[in-house]
Amino acid sequence: MKHFIAIILGMGLISLAQGAKIDWNGYLQTDNRLQLINDYDFSWREYRLNLTAELKPFNRAHFYTNFWFRSLGFPSVKNSADLGNRDKLSPFDMELRSAYIDLYGFLLKNIDLRIGRQRIAWGSGDKVNPTDNVNPNDLEDIWDYGRHLSSDGVCASIYLGNYTLNAIFIPIFTPGVLPTGEWKNALVPAIDLPAGLEPGEITDSVILPENNLKNSSKFGLKLGNTVFGYDISLSYLYGRDDLPISQKLIFSPDPTTGKVNLRSELFYPHMHIFGADAAGAIGDVGIWSELAIYYPEKVTQRMDLSQLGMGITDSVILDNSIYARYLLGADYTFKNGFYINIQYLHGFTGERGADNLEDYLFIGSEYSFFGDRIKISPLNSSLEIKDFKDRKNNLAFVYAPQISYQPMDNARITIGTRIIQGGSNTKFGKISDNKELLFQVRYNF
Repeated sequence: MKHFIAIILGMGLISLAQGAKIDWNGYLQTDNRLQLINDYDFSWREYRLNLTAELKPFNRAHFYTNFWFRSLGFPSVKNSADLGNRDKLSPFDMELRSAYIDLYGFLLKNIDLRIGRQRIAWGSGDKVNPTDNVNPNDLEDIWDYGRHLSSDGVCASIYLGNYTLNAIFIPIFTPGVLPTGEWKNALVPAIDLPAGLEPGEITDSVILPENNLKNSSKFGLKLGNTVFGYDISLSYLYGRDDLPISQKLIFSPDPTTGKVNLRSELFYPHMHIFGADAAGAIGDVGIWSELAIYYPEKVTQRMDLSQLGMGITDSVILDNSIYARYLLGADYTFKNGFYINIQYLHGFTGERGADNLEDYLFIGSEYSFFGDRIKISPLNSSLEIKDFKDRKNNLAFVYAPQISYQPMDNARITIGTRIIQGGSNTKFGKISDNKELLFQVRYNF
């Protein structure tokens, strides 16, 4: 909180000295979810205040900052001493999502510079973007597709006639955020034990890259233009994958239980990413596409079974061969106002290697009536296809219809459900028991 107060005071002093005005806006959102099984446990609780401030202290400068104030999760009281700890009673955190300054006409008139914590979004797709790899993934809420953390760095925009060249540099590596609890099972691959062994305690350790330019930094270029009414761009990025991969598995016997304990060692591999995207329209149909070509470093996983008398084996789990993730999408609004959005994705977040990429179909919809007071989304759904040949165990479906009501300007109440069905081999199938009812309230100001 003291950092927030210091920033606000600093902005206030600059504003007072320069006669500038601070523009405030944001929203308040409550998000509660209830599991539709057993005792109807609450699965999510979040009260979020999003606060944004902008200031233009000089003609050639612009300052922007965004904070999240959140009460997230449930009471975690375990003893009477915890009853005096407010963090245990009502978890609270403050997150600086963005804070940067824009310098217009930096050195030359055609160069703008952005310095600070910033969200650099690449790609033309709707929330799912294979080329959007500059900022770390924020998978805290796995259903909030496309959410990323911001990164501390520099982004230069150079205007060359009809072309725009963006050059980015991020000196310090920041890992992506993984989901917690059972939701993590959707992203973490299962580990198969040798026949006859029963898994016991599973632990892991994460190896972060050293904080130096060689091991921790990320840089990239993106060149964009508008050709025949289509926004087109080419990009290149070099850095580390922000989601970890296992490079060592150590198995050990548990003499007490007779089970086998597992300790894994995780790290973040380097990779080159070449991207291309385009967006435009054919008649009244909006269309977009993205292609990301990955060239990762080779990752060899060591499986240490020596404590079980089975020796040590090394196997390549990520080869240094190129693979591609791509997206095709389109949207259309019918004459009666019904809107539909369809996207096909090959290769989801966290999937690596040509043989491990799955196929997905995302459908979004919206229909408004009574002057936009009521909106329904009857077709919202996701389809996961891991193997077209064996669909019984390799197909998953998520159906997430919603209805919202706007009782007054800037306020909206949303009720929805999420039903998951899928085979045991699929990501969504691993969490098929987590059917939910959601209730959200949002007020923008």
